[in-house]
Amino acid sequence: MDTIFALASGRGRAGVAVIRISGPQSHDLIQALTGSVPPFRKASLRKVVFEGDELDVALVLAFERGASFTGEDSAEIHVHGGLAVISAVMRALASFAGVRIAEPGEFTRRALENGRIELFEVEGLADLIDAETEAQRKQAQRLLYGDFERKVARWREDILHASALIEATVDFADEDVPQDVWPEVTTRLFAVLGDLRTELAGAQAAERVRHGFNVVLMGPPNVGKSSLINRLAGRDAALTSALPGTTRDVIEVRMDLAGLPVTLSDTAGLRDTADALEAEGIRRARRHAAEADLRLLVLDAATKDWADDGVGADLLVASKADLGWRPEGWIAVSALTGEGMEALVAAILKKLNGVAVTAGVVIHERHREVVQRAADGLEDVLGRIATSREPELLARDLRSCRLSLEAMIGRIGVEDLLGKIFGRFCIGK
Repeated sequence: MDTIFALASGRGRAGVAVIRISGPQSHDLIQALTGSVPPFRKASLRKVVFEGDELDVALVLAFERGASFTGEDSAEIHVHGGLAVISAVMRALASFAGVRIAEPGEFTRRALENGRIELFEVEGLADLIDAETEAQRKQAQRLLYGDFERKVARWREDILHASALIEATVDFADEDVPQDVWPEVTTRLFAVLGDLRTELAGAQAAERVRHGFNVVLMGPPNVGKSSLINRLAGRDAALTSALPGTTRDVIEVRMDLAGLPVTLSDTAGLRDTADALEAEGIRRARRHAAEADLRLLVLDAATKDWADDGVGADLLVASKADLGWRPEGWIAVSALTGEGMEALVAAILKKLNGVAVTAGVVIHERHREVVQRAADGLEDVLGRIATSREPELLARDLRSCRLSLEAMIGRIGVEDLLGKIFGRFCIGK
């Protein structure tokens, strides 16, 4: 097996850069470059020397096989974070036979293959690396720290117990079974099915937290949508003009709204037009609004009688409040003065948090598909228990449900997923 290395810290100039090494030659490399291998898991100051040239003075750590992140002999070299220093040390490492730079996610893949982590932890780690907001961080940590595994283990245990009860009626068919097993079987399976349905109901919310909520500003031209989105974003993201129809395509601004990932979308003003380009922009605006998680209808005093012709609104926003229009039941705002912006943000967050709070442990599409398959299988089993109790067939189908759940936490049948998952990782992780 090759020994791999990579820059584990961020690229570019920094105070310190961390170069990770893993594989059978890790300790030999440290010996060759620094003169000796430090005591395991104790940072030691060493000169890094290659072919008589002192490359840097670095902190060096070594980790023994079975007690490192990857499960292999490993090491880290903490050098000064100048680009020339990093390049020199990495060139030195690459010069040794059987040593190469790591592929994206290869350290984590080795940790999985060596039994140091489970598949769900890999997914949680990838999500944590990608997390940009507080909500994404917390959701990724729930997956990484085992909330997901604990629930799956409980479901699996209940299904396994129900299977054992059913199989007892087959194994002891010619003997007296101590009690009627079917009430306990159905109670356990209905409890698991209820949990699975709850998780499926929260899957879309979890996906939104992971990828971000789509919030669309819509309404007729020149009501201040672009100015409003600029105010919310804190920068000039959208072009503004007194000329109607300035916005002709969807303009998206990604932002962190009190910990939630949100994409704000400015859309073309909705009106009848003979301009083919503007008409296409309006068509896209309607489609974008129809697919959004939250729709803000923005009107001003001049357009207060505008009729919504099909795309429903979740929040009503009265713009240009500095000119005096503040209808009851609307959120009155002014992009010019900032009036009402806190109230608008609070109203958006109230709506989105109402969705986010329903998120459960089913975060990825892979999770949702497996939970759905297990739920469908349990519904079928419970239906047949209520009509014709065929123990052999029921035990077989429950085993399929259990194996589906085991696949979800990476116990079986997941090799084809690994390339896609590790492709999300940076080199050095």
